[in-house]
Amino acid sequence: MLENIDLTRCVAKDEYKKRKQSLELKLAELQRKAKDLKIPIMIVFEGWDAAGKGTLINNLILPMDPRGFNVFSTLPPNEEEAHRPFLWRFWKRTPANGRIAIFDRSWYRRVLVDRVEENIDNKELAQAFEDITSFERQLADDGNVIIKMFLHISKKEQKERFKKLTKNPATAWRVSEGDLKRHKQYKQYMRAIEDMLAETDSEYAPWTLIEAHDRRFADLKIFDTVITAIEDGIEKKEKRSGIKEAVSKMAKKVKAEQPDTLNSTVLDRIDTSKSLERDEYKKQLDEKQDELRELEHKIYLHRIPVMIAYEGWDAAGKGGNMRRLTQNLDPRGYEVVPIAAPNDIEKAHHYLWRFWNQMPKAGHITIYDRTWYGRVLVERVEGFCSEDEWRRAFREINEMEQHMTNFGAVIVKFWLHISKDEQLRRFKERQKTPHKQWKITDEDWRNREKWDKYKAAIEEMIFRTSTRNAPWTIVESNDKLHARIKCLDTVIKAIKSKL
Repeated sequence: MLENIDLTRCVAKDEYKKRKQSLELKLAELQRKAKDLKIPIMIVFEGWDAAGKGTLINNLILPMDPRGFNVFSTLPPNEEEAHRPFLWRFWKRTPANGRIAIFDRSWYRRVLVDRVEENIDNKELAQAFEDITSFERQLADDGNVIIKMFLHISKKEQKERFKKLTKNPATAWRVSEGDLKRHKQYKQYMRAIEDMLAETDSEYAPWTLIEAHDRRFADLKIFDTVITAIEDGIEKKEKRSGIKEAVSKMAKKVKAEQPDTLNSTVLDRIDTSKSLERDEYKKQLDEKQDELRELEHKIYLHRIPVMIAYEGWDAAGKGGNMRRLTQNLDPRGYEVVPIAAPNDIEKAHHYLWRFWNQMPKAGHITIYDRTWYGRVLVERVEGFCSEDEWRRAFREINEMEQHMTNFGAVIVKFWLHISKDEQLRRFKERQKTPHKQWKITDEDWRNREKWDKYKAAIEEMIFRTSTRNAPWTIVESNDKLHARIKCLDTVIKAIKSKL
C-alpha cells in the first residue's frame, strides 16, 4: 500500500501562501463553531521519525485559540502508566465537549513499536486491535470527531533528514539511538504500519495518508483533512439535534403502545431466605478476612489488579458488606470509590471517562460503591440518557471490562438482592432510628415506586453483561450475614483462580 504512494507531490510557494491564509481563517471559525456545539475533536498524528510531525502540528495550531486545545506527546509509558491497561492514559486525555486533543503519536504505539520490538505476542496484538477499534467507536458514537493522519516518507528521505539534523549541533539531539534503530527496521515497520492502517481504518475513524516529502503540500493536506472532518462533524451534530426530539417522541409513543409481555425471571428465582447463624458467621468471617489479606499480598507480588463492583437495591446492605470485605486489608493496597451522579466536568466527557480515571493499577484493589452500570439502570429508568445510548452501553461496558481482563484484571460484580418487603422493613427501620435517618431520602422512596421498572432493567443488565471473564454474582441479601460471607467467598475464589 505505502509503496504505491506518490511522494513527489508538491506545492509551489506562491500557491501555498494563497491557499494557507484562507484555510487558517476557516479552521479558526470551525473551532469556534465546534466549541459552541460542544463537539469534542481528537486529531492523531502518526508517521515516520523525521516526517515533520512537530512542525506540522505547530502549523496547525497557530491559527487556533490556544485555550481550546491540548497537545499530547506520547512517550514510552512511565512506571505509573505501565501498571495500567495501555488505553488508560489515552482515556484520561480524551477531550471534553467543545475541546480539541491533538496527539503527537498515540495508542498506535501498541501495534507498531511494541509489535516490531516483540514486546507483545500475536494474541496480544489481536487484542490490541480489538481494543483500539472499540475505543474509537465508543468515542465516535458519543459524538467525538476522530481525525487520524499518517505522515509518510521514504527510507531514503528519512536517511537524508537524519543526516541534516545530526550535522547541526543545535538539532543533533533530536536524532536518538532509537530513531536510527527504527530506520534500520524500516521494512518491519512498513509491514506493521500497513497492518495498522488496514485493521483500524473505519467509517467513524478513517486514516488519511499524508505525503510528507514536501512540507508545503503536507501542510495544506493536513488543513484540508482537519477542516473537512470538522465540517462533517458539525453537519452530523446539527442533523442529530434536529431529529433527536422527533425520534424521542416517536419512540415513547411506540413503547407506550406495546404491552410488556416478556418478563424475565432471573431475580424471581433467587432464594432471598438464605441465612447464616451468627456463631457460624463470626467463625467464617475471621477465616475469610485473614485469607483475603494474604491474597492481597499475593496479588501485589504478581501485579494483578482487582476490580470489585457493588450494585444492588437501596438498603440492600452494600456499605456494611464493603466494610467487612476491607476490614482486615492493608489500606495501602485498596481503594473504595463511591459513585454519585456525574458532575459538570464528567458530563462533558464520554460517560465511561470517569471510570477509566478510577481503574486500579496492577497489584491493587478498587472497590466501587455503584458503578458504570448506572448507565443502564438509573440513567435508563430516569430518562437521563436516550434509549440508543443505554442500549449501546451494554456493548461498551462489555468492551471496557474485556480490555481490563486482557490486561490481567480480576473483575467481580455483585448484585445485592433483597425482597420488596425486606426493603420496606429496612426503610421504616431507618426512619425510626436516629443514627440511621441520614441513610433514607425522598429519592429512595421515589425509586421504590419504580421497583418494576428497575427490576426489568436489572434483569436485562445481568443478561447482557454477565460474561465469562466478568460474570455477575447475585447475592441473597435479606440476611446480611449470609450476604457478607458470600461476597468474601466469591472474591477469594476469583483471586485464587487467577493466581
